[in-house]
Amino acid sequence: MIIERYIKQDIINTLNLGKVAIVYGSRQTGKTTLAQLITNELKTLNPQTNVLKIDGDRSIHQQAFSSQNLVQIKQAIGDANVLVFDEAQRIENIGINLKIIHDNIKDVAIIATGSSSFELANKINEPLTGRSVVFTLYPVSILELNNDNLHIKESLSSYLIYGMYPEVLTSNSYTENKTYLTNYVSSTLFKDILELKGVKNPKLFQDLLTLLAYQIGKEVSLSELASSLEVTKETVKRYLDLLEKIFIIKNIRGFSRNLRKEVTKTSRYYFYDNGVRNAIINNFNPLKMRNDKGMLWENFLVMERLKKQEYKKIYANNYFWRTWDKKEVDFVEERDGKLYGFEFKWGKEKSKGKKYFEETYKEGKVEIITQDNYLNFIT
Repeated sequence: MIIERYIKQDIINTLNLGKVAIVYGSRQTGKTTLAQLITNELKTLNPQTNVLKIDGDRSIHQQAFSSQNLVQIKQAIGDANVLVFDEAQRIENIGINLKIIHDNIKDVAIIATGSSSFELANKINEPLTGRSVVFTLYPVSILELNNDNLHIKESLSSYLIYGMYPEVLTSNSYTENKTYLTNYVSSTLFKDILELKGVKNPKLFQDLLTLLAYQIGKEVSLSELASSLEVTKETVKRYLDLLEKIFIIKNIRGFSRNLRKEVTKTSRYYFYDNGVRNAIINNFNPLKMRNDKGMLWENFLVMERLKKQEYKKIYANNYFWRTWDKKEVDFVEERDGKLYGFEFKWGKEKSKGKKYFEETYKEGKVEIITQDNYLNFIT
């Protein structure tokens, strides 16, 4: 099964405009497959298309495309007119070399992918100013599933437990999903963490992720995390930042217009994928056996909403909102000077924050998102 990714045409349009397409995303979200689908379409449109794939993990490619030598780069490219750099952040001076190619070799389209926005962005931002467009490829979005609404609703429990990675959605059994996600966390994820510069204690990352996995939808205190992990607050802050930049967690800050009753100095963290979160705590039990259904529901909805914002170009500042007396709204979007609040309810619980938020912010409206209406929210 091939899943048509939402940003494919936008990337093709970027290449047609003569700009470099930069695609960020965690490992195994489908960046390589997406690049393959794009190059296949380019070949269909133009049979003269000649694609060169450059693997940032291979030393021969690292050497050829880190030279800053135009003659050497031209020799490496040969007669190719489409270049696909996979894990581009592993190539030294990649930003400067992409600039050299873009500015000196005509009619060459460039796609560069990376699983670490921290490393790749540091290497390309300045050299490629005005020459590139950046995309984020998330795990598969509900937007990208060409299923009818009934099928999506029937599969909801699977999405909440096993997540939305392409390998999961195309597998044949829950056993395969569990094996894949467990291996992903134990090998791929922690391998990437080990390779981050300045990481001296990989077990600390594992312990930190485990703590976060049990606090979805709750405010996270750096001081409490530091105390639990027996490290400094600055260390926790730095590790959280790195986890964001390799697309494992997402930070949502508190919203406030400086009212004294509002909580603003803490964050909530969500996992880019429910399946990865569940693999970290080794819990793939069915929903009827779980006491964290609300957490799974909230994590799923937040991330699907972020995918929708990214892919449909909905520009918003995202927050949660809570007062000291525990009135709260799970997710608040600030768009075009207006506030849109959303409360996520798996069951029939009543909202404690809707009325108070709407009274506090007259321009704001709060919608309750349930199993009955969630598709409108995420698609």
